[in-house]
Amino acid sequence: MKDERHSQFRDAHSDVNTAEKVPDTPQTRAPAYRLAFADPDFLCRDELRPVRLQLELLKPEMILNERGIESTIVLFGGARIPEPAKKETARTKTLAGLSHFYDEAREFARLATEKSMASYGREYVVATGGGPGVMEAGNRGAVDAGGSSIGLNVVLPHEQAPNEYVTPGLCFNFHYFGIRKMHFLMRAKAICCFPGGFGTLDELFEALTLIQTDRMNRVPFLLFGENFWRGIINWEALADAGTISAEDLDLFRFVETAQEAMDIINDWYTEKA
Repeated sequence: MKDERHSQFRDAHSDVNTAEKVPDTPQTRAPAYRLAFADPDFLCRDELRPVRLQLELLKPEMILNERGIESTIVLFGGARIPEPAKKETARTKTLAGLSHFYDEAREFARLATEKSMASYGREYVVATGGGPGVMEAGNRGAVDAGGSSIGLNVVLPHEQAPNEYVTPGLCFNFHYFGIRKMHFLMRAKAICCFPGGFGTLDELFEALTLIQTDRMNRVPFLLFGENFWRGIINWEALADAGTISAEDLDLFRFVETAQEAMDIINDWYTEKA
């Protein structure tokens, strides 16, 4: 986005346009002659990794600030969970049995977005990974409510275009998983985890670790589907072994429905008001 602030200096866009029109000579064709900030080959060099990390941190942050977005409600969940109408396409019977969480994620996002619109879209904006499955349901629920939502996509070798329900101006693409996860959590006022796979578990445990170690403020942390989460993780065994404290089990709560989750979030912030 072009910076419209007044400056005595010639702006970078003008020089990029001018550089594209220079005479064609051996010197101007040489990679060394390209403007450094307009040279993709240079920016992708290994030595420029710190710059790329900073750019991935800055670009979404600047755009979200420009849009006035102050807080989010984060939805994590599996890309492979189908909507109920398409559950016959699920790879397994168990996966088909999880399809109702698509509808719960969609309804939860609708309720969250209605809450967000009361603040003119500044607070409680739904943020997902921007992909299919539960992520699509979250962005779709925001559309159902007539509001905006964020999608934080990542470049993967076998996927993926963003789902069609992400607000285009709030759809971001990342190379670095770590920076992407930072953006999920920097504005989060609630974290909702639906059933999912390795990616969902990675996001869930990084967020829990940050809260457990006081590197992030505590927020409502809701796990949709108690049977699923107890089936894949023996939470009490961690406490019994002493690898976490018993109090750490209070950092999250199990929920089953969208309304139950919204009631917990509303009560949390009503009590803090």
